[in-house]
Amino acid sequence: MKDESPAGLRIGVLTISDAGARGERADTSGDRILAWIEQHGFTLATRKLVPDETVEIVRALLEGADDEECDVLLTTGGTGLSSRDITPEATRTVLDREAPGIAEALRAAALARLPRAALSRGLAGVRGKTLIVNLPGSPGGVADGLAVLEQWIVHAVQLIRGEPTDH
Repeated sequence: MKDESPAGLRIGVLTISDAGARGERADTSGDRILAWIEQHGFTLATRKLVPDETVEIVRALLEGADDEECDVLLTTGGTGLSSRDITPEATRTVLDREAPGIAEALRAAALARLPRAALSRGLAGVRGKTLIVNLPGSPGGVADGLAVLEQWIVHAVQLIRGEPTDH
């Protein structure tokens, strides 16, 4: 049986980057998420880096969610406006239910400091018992998103698990 405490949250990291998958760019955004996981005492369940290819993204999301290895699966990258940015579309195909308020909160929190945050198309939602959240591909965008998520990520996972909460 998995640890049910907040520190027992199992978080997966999925970096979507063509250059990263080719070994041409360091995964600094994934590293930022990993540091956040360690800082909060969460457990790294899986970490993968895939190119901006729908089949590869979907496969990695399904592995993390359907095998129930992750309570939360955080993606980084592929949420912008370029033709290769397909993370939201790939994510949408695997979600059982979208959670638009999460994506809206992530964008809203960054807007005052970085107006370009409005260009992010990231999604969030639930597949099975896994919360999936698309974060931007930049380390700064990841840091902004994690600062929002840490305010209620444990509560969100408790709701998804069907655990009693104080709400």
